[in-house]
Amino acid sequence: MSPFKSKLFFLLCLTTTQVFCQYTDVINSNRPGVSRSAFSVGTNVAQLEIGPYSIKEERTPAATYEVSGFGIDFAARYGLLFEELELNIEGTYQNDTKTFSSNFSSEEKRANFKFLAIGAKYLVFDPYKNAEEDKPNLYSWKANQQFKWKTLIPAVSVYLGANYDTKPNPYTFSGIEGFSPKVMIATQNNFSGGWVFVMNLIKDRIGTDQSDFQYILTLTHSFNQKWVIFGETQGIKSDFYADNLFRFGGAYLMGKDIQLDTAVTFNTKDTPSVFSMNFGASYRLDFHEDKEIDNGISAKNKGQRKVNRRGKKRKKRNKKDNTVEDINKQKKKDIDFDE
Repeated sequence: MSPFKSKLFFLLCLTTTQVFCQYTDVINSNRPGVSRSAFSVGTNVAQLEIGPYSIKEERTPAATYEVSGFGIDFAARYGLLFEELELNIEGTYQNDTKTFSSNFSSEEKRANFKFLAIGAKYLVFDPYKNAEEDKPNLYSWKANQQFKWKTLIPAVSVYLGANYDTKPNPYTFSGIEGFSPKVMIATQNNFSGGWVFVMNLIKDRIGTDQSDFQYILTLTHSFNQKWVIFGETQGIKSDFYADNLFRFGGAYLMGKDIQLDTAVTFNTKDTPSVFSMNFGASYRLDFHEDKEIDNGISAKNKGQRKVNRRGKKRKKRNKKDNTVEDINKQKKKDIDFDE
């Protein structure tokens, strides 16, 4: 397991160095990008991720308009029952003003959730669970830094959830209302040198007139256990909206349970052009307790074993003493008989 990943995720770099365990000593946040790690926060860990942002959109071709406003991204995550399982609720709320530029200018004030979803993520494959087998070479720095082909095998998790859309909603297609399914596959590769690659494939609002398909590719690099930078591309395709967004930013581990981050988002088209800047934070409440592995070596068993060992030693000493005594008695009998 990459030590950099185990320190931050978005700080995207956070998994684990413990066998069969995703919990880490420091916070595991999905921010500041929008992709999701393949790994969970760990059992009995409650985590809040939040980030206010400003948004600016301009459409140059007709119909020309401009959007200016602000919003907030949020997510609440909780590790339940198993290390591999995570429950979460996440969404984006935006408030803006859309101004149409024509012979008669007009304004439209808008406010609603761009999306609101609840779901569960489960890690189905973890190539790093036996990471202790791949211990560092204490005699060769080069051997530890060289490329390992098995790092091409990613960790894989699946997500199943549901969107909830209110009506009317200016950020969705007309008629979209209520619950609709959402599914995702998330993969993650941890490479040497502090590099991490995450990929998300998402099918959103399944069965509605705005059934989006999205892909998100995120590459992060950690300089040390405190600082991480990232680059990300997000593709969105539906009959209602299509775009290719790019993000760059970084994060700072302020403490083992808190992270600060920032990022900018933009695209390369003018229908409309998009520019956004956000500042965010992640905080966790850590109630995790490591499960005890029962190998028959509990404190009680150890004590009983010590008693048994002492008893065996005592029996051996007694047997030896009895044997010596018997030999001495036999020698005395032999002497008395000779006399």
